Amino acid sequence: MDKNRVLSVRELNFAAKQLIEGGLPLLWVRGEVSNFVSAASGHWYFSLKDEQAQVRCVMFRHKSQYLEFKPANGMQVEVLALATLYEARGDFQLTLEKMRPAGLGALYEAFEQLKSKLEGEGLFEAGRKRDLPLLPRQIGIVTSPQAAALRDVLRTLANRMPNVPVLLYPTPVQGEGAAQKIVQAIKSANQRAECDVLIVCRGGGSIEDLWAFNEEAVARAIAASHIPVVSGVGHETDFTIADFVADLRAATPTAAAQAVVPDRQELRQRLSRYRQHLARAAQRRFEQGMQQVDFLQRRLVHPAQRIRQQGERLNALQQRMRLAHANSMQQRQGRGNALWQRLHSLRPDVARLQEQQANQARHLGAAMRRIFDRQDARLVALQQHLQHLDPQQVLARGYSMVRDAQGNIVVNSERIKLGEMLDIRFAQGGAHAVVQEKSDS
Repeated sequence: MDKNRVLSVRELNFAAKQLIEGGLPLLWVRGEVSNFVSAASGHWYFSLKDEQAQVRCVMFRHKSQYLEFKPANGMQVEVLALATLYEARGDFQLTLEKMRPAGLGALYEAFEQLKSKLEGEGLFEAGRKRDLPLLPRQIGIVTSPQAAALRDVLRTLANRMPNVPVLLYPTPVQGEGAAQKIVQAIKSANQRAECDVLIVCRGGGSIEDLWAFNEEAVARAIAASHIPVVSGVGHETDFTIADFVADLRAATPTAAAQAVVPDRQELRQRLSRYRQHLARAAQRRFEQGMQQVDFLQRRLVHPAQRIRQQGERLNALQQRMRLAHANSMQQRQGRGNALWQRLHSLRPDVARLQEQQANQARHLGAAMRRIFDRQDARLVALQQHLQHLDPQQVLARGYSMVRDAQGNIVVNSERIKLGEMLDIRFAQGGAHAVVQEKSDS
């Protein structure tokens, strides 16, 4: 921060608040309460002081409502608080998280140490805890005969299951030597083995009042008990070492009594429902049995009647077989007749076919004769035509055919030369001539 910068009061208080809250952790402070004020909002305001100094404190309602005591002026307390600065007035103050009467810090520390020790030994594990009997034959209670908790437990047991006997193992539940006497009561109950379940209980109180149930000897006596133990110590928010070791922790003594016995009315209602279900099931089973007997009775037939029925059935089957055989033969005969008719219809008419063949033969002979006549006439015509084209016939009319020395027919005077020998063919015979003169026409 720039040392030459001029700050407003608000900025100064905000910076101081940041330094205080950042520099001081959550811590325990001990002192005497003075100037205590409980505001209408439920918040508490007071000063915590000693011989040489004091500091303002505030505990807001959402924290103070869980305390079991209300501080008063002059009371020595220990507070778990966060140091802060109220910016509006520039007041340094403590904002409280927890508060306890002074001197209890050692008790809480001893509580945590013993809890960690026993937990490390496995005494709190769920696997070692036993189930409570559903209907105990006798219930044992370890508490003080003068305790209000005993009256609550007895009243609850009487309301829920009045026919279950209850045995009291009397013992002091607070004060010097109470822990040892609680241990003796638990051991006595196990030695006498008169009960199926044991309730260890007392009413609420301060941590000092409940401390006997935080003693190691009591915890180990509960853990060593052969009888299942239900712990009902203090109020719902109270926790003791006995609660962690017991087979079941109940929030209050009354809740402990409710845990060890079922509600008689609820059991009666449940038994009534079971009775109704059983009666309906038995009725249904009886009805099904009657139906089955009727069904079997209908199926039960005298042997003579069964033989008669079988004979009738055999006759019916025989008649059906005969009818089936007759129908089959009739169908086969019908199919044979149909096939014969088809075969007969497909047989050729030989006489008609012979007549057709004779007619066709006659037609063929006539057609062949006509063809031969036409061919003969055409041949005669071709012969006559050929005779007209025969070179011999042409020669017979006075013409001659001239060939050169190579045998080629000479039709043009340009193709012959003077002195060339020519062969001349006449209709009758021939002659050789030498070309002495040519003409173009």
